[in-house]
Amino acid sequence: MRIDLRALFALTLALFFPLSQSFAQFQPALPGYRYEFPRDYFNHPDYQTEWWYYTGNVQGSDGHRFGFELTFFRQGISRDPKQNSAWDLRDIYFAHFALSDLTGKKFFHTERTNRSGPGIAGASAKLQKVWNGNWKAEWLSGEERLTALVDSFALNLSLRPQKPPVIHGENGVSQKSAGLGRASHYFSETRLAVSGSLTFNARPHSISGLAWMDHEFFTHQLETNQIGWDWFSIQLDDKSELMLFQIRRKDGSLDAFSAGTFVDSEGLAQHLRAADFQLSPASEDWTSAATHARYPIHWQIRVAALHLTLDVTTPLPSQELVATSNVAPSYWEGAVLLQGKKNSVDIAGSGYLEMTGYDRPVSREL
Repeated sequence: MRIDLRALFALTLALFFPLSQSFAQFQPALPGYRYEFPRDYFNHPDYQTEWWYYTGNVQGSDGHRFGFELTFFRQGISRDPKQNSAWDLRDIYFAHFALSDLTGKKFFHTERTNRSGPGIAGASAKLQKVWNGNWKAEWLSGEERLTALVDSFALNLSLRPQKPPVIHGENGVSQKSAGLGRASHYFSETRLAVSGSLTFNARPHSISGLAWMDHEFFTHQLETNQIGWDWFSIQLDDKSELMLFQIRRKDGSLDAFSAGTFVDSEGLAQHLRAADFQLSPASEDWTSAATHARYPIHWQIRVAALHLTLDVTTPLPSQELVATSNVAPSYWEGAVLLQGKKNSVDIAGSGYLEMTGYDRPVSREL
């Protein structure tokens, strides 16, 4: 039976840790934070929530196309100084591994959860890695290595950064709602050259392509009137990138704290506010047989300041991650393709799209 890790975490907090008490042990993301690398690639235990999020579009030597996702999460539970045993529940570590066979039209995903214990899971600057069991991201000399293996599916990838890390938001924070600390510290590696091997249904493929890494750490969650978001990571063939997200509200409007970042071919980042871009669902939806959620899988993107318009589609509509408990929502996350115009010139690219809150609202009161 597949365990839904988001549900497990939410249930753990609801049963054992009142929200105000849990938040009080951790610090909020505040303006003025100064990023340092390589330090900030690793653990930030003073913040309650942290994730490392790898996604990519790759192709086999035979032309077979895939999307992949390998994510690691740390959720702080307690900072009681009396808890100093390796088995004390200070943090929950969970991870998600997904492969999209874009050519064969198949989707695989699985999850796992662990406490740190005696080295079972963790994030360590000393060890230069983030891991959960035998799934890991390692920082080596000039590259990052991703490894994941389960049943007949596996990743063994080398990722080489083509640009320095990009910091999102303004003054060190990506603001998510009104008020001090209602934000995250958020940076990305927006163009990682990928090489290595991918195994799908026991068939190995030698692959290459591009990946994206998000690292975000924070304590404050969404407000109760913010029900979900649509998030895009976009890698264009002129060697520029875009991160865009819009937060949807209960009344159907878009939140003013929606935002994004444009990264030019040299790695220079430009912050985008909600008024600077439009993300519009187009004519095509996909309805999940499992959850009956209806997801818009065809989008139009317009960034007027960049003279950029993009048409976003997916070669695989069924990339929904279905929750196995009624505590946590299901969501859609998968590989997308882009075609459009930039300064009246044709442009194309690939990326990843995440859509939450279509099954039911993400935010909830514990």
